[in-house]
Amino acid sequence: MTGTRIGVDLGGTKIEALAMDQTGAELARHRVATPRGDYAGTIAAVQGLVRLLEDQVGPATVGVGIPGTVERTTGRVKNANSTWLNGEPFDRDLSAALGREVRVANDANCFVVSEATDGAAAGLATVFGVILGTGCGGGIALRGQVHDGRNGVGGEWGHTPLPWQTPDEYPGPSCFCGRSGCLEMWISGTGFMRDYQQATGVARTGAEIVVAAEHGETAAEHALQRLEHRIARSLAMIVDVLDPDAIVIGGGLSRIARIYPAVQAQLPDLVLGGGAHTPVLQARHGDSSGVRGAAWLWPLDRT
Repeated sequence: MTGTRIGVDLGGTKIEALAMDQTGAELARHRVATPRGDYAGTIAAVQGLVRLLEDQVGPATVGVGIPGTVERTTGRVKNANSTWLNGEPFDRDLSAALGREVRVANDANCFVVSEATDGAAAGLATVFGVILGTGCGGGIALRGQVHDGRNGVGGEWGHTPLPWQTPDEYPGPSCFCGRSGCLEMWISGTGFMRDYQQATGVARTGAEIVVAAEHGETAAEHALQRLEHRIARSLAMIVDVLDPDAIVIGGGLSRIARIYPAVQAQLPDLVLGGGAHTPVLQARHGDSSGVRGAAWLWPLDRT
C-alpha cells in the first residue's frame, strides 16, 4: 500500500471524497449528490467516488465520516440524521463493496482528528472539536486518533443540557433526540436564529444578525452576547471533565471572529477553581476538516 489516503464525508445532501498524500497535500477531489433514503445507492455512490479517485492517484486507504456512529456491540449505525443509515452495517457493507477494510467514524470525530493532525491543534495530545453549524456536534482526539468510547458516543456533547440554565432558559426547546434543552437547540446556527427571532419577532440568518450587531442594533448585540455566554458555559463543562489541551471550533458559527476572545475571556470564571487557560481556536481547514479527518483515520504507521 502506498502512502496515499482517501477520505469521504457522507453528508445529508452531498458526498465529498478527497485523496491526499502522506503529508496531507491534496491530490484530487470529487463530490456527488447523496442518494437520500437509498442505502444501497449510498454504498454505490461512495464506492464510485473511491474508484474514481483511485483511477487518478492509485491504491489508497479509505476512511469515511458519517452523521452518526457505529455501535461496537452490534456493528450497526445509530444516531444518524441520515436516517436510512440507521440499523445498517455500513462499514462492513462498504468494506465488502471495495474488497478491503474501510474505517468509519462520526463526522465530528473526523473533524477533530483533522485539526489535531495538521490543523489548528496539530501535535496536541488531547483535543476537543466542536462543530457549530445547523446542529451542534463534538468530538475527541487523543494523540491524533478518534476516541469514540465504549458505546460509540464519545464527544456527543450537543445532546447534553445547557449548563446553569437561567429561569427563562429552562427547560429549553424540544430537541429531535426526544429531550429538551440540549446544546444543539441553543448554540447551533439554528438555535442562534431561533433565539433572535424569539426575542424580536424577526426572522434573520446568523450572518444577518452579526451584520446587524456590527451596525449597532441592540437586539442583535444581545443575541450575540447570549450565544457567546452559552458557548462559554458549555465549553466550561468540557474543561471540567476532559481538560483538553485545546478546543477547536468549526461549522458556520466558527466564522464569527468575536466569539473566540469572548469565550476565552469568560472560561476562567466558569471552570471549577477558575484560572482556565484552554485555547479556543478556529478550525484551520474549515469545511474541509471532515473529509481530511476521514482520510487521517488511518494513522501514519499503517500506510
